Amino acid sequence: MTTNIYSHKDKNIRKTWFFMAVFFILIILVGFVFAQIYGNPTILYIFVAVSIFLNVFSYWYSDKIVLKLHRARPATREEFFDLWNVTENLSITAGLPMPKLYVIDDPSPNAFATGRNKEHAVVAVTTGLLPILDRSELEGVIAHELAHIGNRDMLLSTVVVVLVGFLTLLSDFFLRTAHLGGGRSSRGSQVQGIMFIVGIVLAILSPIIATLIQFAISRKREFLADASGVLLTRYPEGLANALQKISNAGIPMQRTNHATAHLFIANPFGGQGKVKGFMNKIFATHPPVEERIQALMGQKDNI
Repeated sequence: MTTNIYSHKDKNIRKTWFFMAVFFILIILVGFVFAQIYGNPTILYIFVAVSIFLNVFSYWYSDKIVLKLHRARPATREEFFDLWNVTENLSITAGLPMPKLYVIDDPSPNAFATGRNKEHAVVAVTTGLLPILDRSELEGVIAHELAHIGNRDMLLSTVVVVLVGFLTLLSDFFLRTAHLGGGRSSRGSQVQGIMFIVGIVLAILSPIIATLIQFAISRKREFLADASGVLLTRYPEGLANALQKISNAGIPMQRTNHATAHLFIANPFGGQGKVKGFMNKIFATHPPVEERIQALMGQKDNI
């Protein structure tokens, strides 16, 4: 079991460093274009410094940002005994340190895991999740989140939240201010024109490409966490029933945004129905619930 839950850990660590490098290059590229358009090479140096800072900052603090965004509060053993008990038992089974537990005061049933490694992991659940699940279903959800921790999914996901968000802000800033570039020499006007067009293309495409990568990672890791979680509980019906209940509730969360939507076990905007069409699927943060349940039940005979 331990081998299975950690089977993709090294791959996800490599992915984390790869995407941090990709965003580093993208931000520098945008900075270079800015510097050319505004005729100020200092802009490029600033972008390099900011890119390095953001990579380091997102590694260490992205989990705290996510918890703050959703106003999560620590869960005490006295107030949430069943949640503590289930998480503690499954952590022992998975061979993981017990993560810190947080709750989000929200009637929408949902949960997510975050943290840079297993020693600094956090599992957060909404207050709307706990009343609708029985123990086996709660075990299925917590096992799913512990699988994210064991697979190192949450580091990749939370780092991407910060970097995609920053790249989007840069692109928006460029689109609003590119026309303010300074005076040009007659010889440099053509270069400036080319750089302006390149800047527009980068500003439009960079956040779209980054977001598509983010969504693709999210969909794949949900299937993996479902499968790994079932290896802990040995009861696919628990997670399958939990996903069905969450889907049937269809309640959007009160505080959420597109940057963090992919972190949750289910779409926090409440749309859990079947996803149709190629474009809808590539822009979806989560696989269709029907597909996840079918995959889970297909594992039943293999356990």
